[in-house]
Amino acid sequence: MKKKLTLILKRSFDILFSLLGLLIVWPLFLLIALLIRIFDGPKAFFRQERVGMHGEVFILYKFRTMIREMPDKPTKDVHNPEKCITKTGKFLRKTSLDELPQFLNVLNGTMSFIGPRPLIVSEKNIHQMRKEQGVYSVRPGITGLAQVSGRDTISHEDKVKYDREYVENISLYNDLKIIIRTVAAVLKGEDVVEGQIQE
Repeated sequence: MKKKLTLILKRSFDILFSLLGLLIVWPLFLLIALLIRIFDGPKAFFRQERVGMHGEVFILYKFRTMIREMPDKPTKDVHNPEKCITKTGKFLRKTSLDELPQFLNVLNGTMSFIGPRPLIVSEKNIHQMRKEQGVYSVRPGITGLAQVSGRDTISHEDKVKYDREYVENISLYNDLKIIIRTVAAVLKGEDVVEGQIQE
């Protein structure tokens, strides 16, 4: 009962603050989209299939930071990813501004502000681990416990461990702590690794 109430309150929070966020940052949306078109060519926005709540596939929105010929795989699995990142992309990825269009995902209910980060469909191994640990019982998030606990520098197993910990201890208080830690991590530019890392 407590978890159900928490999920209802989370959804109410998501609707309210995604609307407010979109109203506040729409000039920044236009500026970023214009800069991408000027320096990197057409298609400022990027759409990709991701796995969401209950394992259902949805379309995730981001600002485009990679070349259009980029293969459909995680950046960490790409050799020499710096060759695939666009002129504006490096800054957008470092500051996480490329994630702003996901306010639309939060508003339409396919994502939450806080939750396990949604994976692309081809990441079969970690999908299976998530299913076994009940991670898909909640909406995926723009940021989550795994993202503030190492992000690109931790293994798939550790990410799933943090995802499960989040689901088992879901609360608005824990969400607030993750938001604070996310802001701090973004300001410091922590744990962002482009391309392959050793796990």
